Amino acid sequence: MLKAMRKNVKSLAPTLWLVIAAFIITIFAVWGGAGHLGEARATRTIATVKKEKISADYYYQNLMQRLEMMKNEFQEINRNLIQQLNIPQQVLEQMIQQTILLQKAREMGIDVTPEELREKITSYPVFQKDGKFIGYENYKRILEWNRISVSRFEESIKQDIVIEKVVKVITAGITITPEELWETYKNKNESAKMEYAIAETDKIELEAEPSSSEAQEHFENNKEKYTIPERREAAVVFFRTEDLKNEIELTEAEIESYYKENESQFEDPERTNVRRIFLPYEDKDKELVRAEGRNILERIRMGEDFSKLAKLYSKDRKAQDGGDWGLFEWRSLSSQEQEEVERLAEGEYSDTIETEEGISILKVTEKKPPRMKPLDEVRARIQSILQDQKARELAEKRISGIEKDATKEKNLEAAAQTAGREIMNTGLLKEKEPFKDIDPSGTISTTLFQLKEKEISSPIYTYRGVGMAQLQKIEPPRPAKYEEVADDVKIELTAIMKKERAAEKMRKVKEELKSQSLEELAEKYGLEYKTSNEHKREQYLSIIGENATIDRLAFSLPLEEPSDPVEFEGGYVLIKVLGRKEVTQEDLEKDKETEKEDLLEAKRNKFFLSYLAKLRQEYGVKIKYDLFLKISSEILSGFEGEE
Repeated sequence: MLKAMRKNVKSLAPTLWLVIAAFIITIFAVWGGAGHLGEARATRTIATVKKEKISADYYYQNLMQRLEMMKNEFQEINRNLIQQLNIPQQVLEQMIQQTILLQKAREMGIDVTPEELREKITSYPVFQKDGKFIGYENYKRILEWNRISVSRFEESIKQDIVIEKVVKVITAGITITPEELWETYKNKNESAKMEYAIAETDKIELEAEPSSSEAQEHFENNKEKYTIPERREAAVVFFRTEDLKNEIELTEAEIESYYKENESQFEDPERTNVRRIFLPYEDKDKELVRAEGRNILERIRMGEDFSKLAKLYSKDRKAQDGGDWGLFEWRSLSSQEQEEVERLAEGEYSDTIETEEGISILKVTEKKPPRMKPLDEVRARIQSILQDQKARELAEKRISGIEKDATKEKNLEAAAQTAGREIMNTGLLKEKEPFKDIDPSGTISTTLFQLKEKEISSPIYTYRGVGMAQLQKIEPPRPAKYEEVADDVKIELTAIMKKERAAEKMRKVKEELKSQSLEELAEKYGLEYKTSNEHKREQYLSIIGENATIDRLAFSLPLEEPSDPVEFEGGYVLIKVLGRKEVTQEDLEKDKETEKEDLLEAKRNKFFLSYLAKLRQEYGVKIKYDLFLKISSEILSGFEGEE
């Protein structure tokens, strides 16, 4: 599940065109309010770009919308997964990037005309029918259905156009040379057929582990490699949110009030999933295509699987997915097909439908109207949210009392004792090193490196709760003693010995290749044997990853001649090139314009992201990480235990 989620969430990462489209991404998302925000959050600032403030309220709404969209798409997300995918950080970073670009646009004097706004809105497929704008009333109705005001939506579209313009201005000077185009074309289209054997260091067995004397000798010969970085030690008092939940008592009135004030969080939107089999006319006899459609329809009526028939006979871009047009993409089909979808009930399929381009057969695999989840169904989730909110409020109240006393006494331990709290000692920590299970992200240790000796921090927020620290000791970086790094030395020496053994095996393989095949020798020496029919430059190679040396050899080594062993991070590999597919300048001429545009877009993208990073520094972006963690944790508490 995590692997699939990571694959899909890649599309959510901040890239050039996502930044442009970010303002309208919520057209079909749940456009709920921010819920029970409270006055403090509505007025507090979570980040600043130059002098422009990004409010905590705005961040709250954006993160809620992103998570609701993910829930609708994946349906299996929980707090741990959201944190692993860094969704809160992605959302805030995207908001910062948008703010930077809008500020840059103002500096450049870039604006939007009424004509540009009108053209942008009327061009969206969702606002079109049969290639024409659906009219103002229908446009307004769609926005109302999605709980978006016309003014708010149009302001977002204006910002979208402005950002698109500023990106074009920033990247306008980017060009490519004929040499760049040729090299890129070769990298993309040339390939090598090869076989290779891999000796992985981790799989090499040694006759004996390195002895202590060998490890100590290795240490003495490489002392400069082993250093202890600066470390800091502090006294910490901490309130875990989870522990304080035991003190929280919720009333039925509080639960009901939250439910009523945050209805949008608990609504399941309309869900209609459609599959299609499409038979295009192309240059065929239309009557033959109609007959083929009737034959497929009869097979469906006889009980054959719709998705299997779609894979066999359908001729559209969704054929290999079993004709699955998903929950929304089917809305781009012809008006006849959309009307048929509206008519069909869940599980029903259509007769053959004749369109201008061909014959289609539709099946509605899922059809659920919008539904407000009853209170009993979401009660546990609301209780978790409220408990987390109240526990954090309680933690803040108690840490505030300790902060007041600690500041007065200049002693955190004394203030903690007065409050009846236990003081923990961090021991010596490196910067960003986690501290127990209360701070796996290293927020506390990072804070220690911002303090002077004996200085007391302000409250430190982590996903697990809130605490304070008083710096007690600073240990400067120094050369390591053998006893301090003995385990690391043995691990490194073992890896070196295994790698030497792997290299030795590969040299034997090359020597014996004259009399035996690479596959036979790989089996003899316990190596992994693999083949690649179309290896391209900069392409990921199984186990090895990307490797410039292998890329060079793949396109320069004489055919059937083995390479010398090539070292990579995990061991050694020996390759043998069996054949090559090469391209010529004449091949490039056939696709020159398309290739040129693709390369230009990639180069613009790379330049833009670099330029954006410089603007970020120039504009002095500041983030209040304590507030960021507090709000993020509050929202994520609503996903506690969801599977």
